Amino acid sequence: MVDGSVRAYLRYMTSERSRAYARVIRTLDEMGPAKLHELEQRRVRNAADTLVFARPNEYAALDALNDIEQLTQHLVGCGRWTADRAGRLADDVAACGPTWVNDLALGRAA
Repeated sequence: MVDGSVRAYLRYMTSERSRAYARVIRTLDEMGPAKLHELEQRRVRNAADTLVFARPNEYAALDALNDIEQLTQHLVGCGRWTADRAGRLADDVAACGPTWVNDLALGRAA
């Protein structure tokens, strides 16, 4: 028997969200400490975890999205990452969340 919280999670989880999460984890593995310091890796993973488990009305997702936006701006600003690469990471992290989070992130990029 599946309890209510698991049932609710399965209802909101989509294959798109799980694929986005896999892309984020793959990026972290590929970049490693040479391109992302340990604390930065933790911030990315924490944001992706928060978003992938967020329900549609969970506004903690906004904090995660804002943190990734600040991190990627920093990475570009100090010349460690290109704007294109940072944008792809931010998009992938946002895609881990409920649809409204991804829509908000896309709206910010426009």
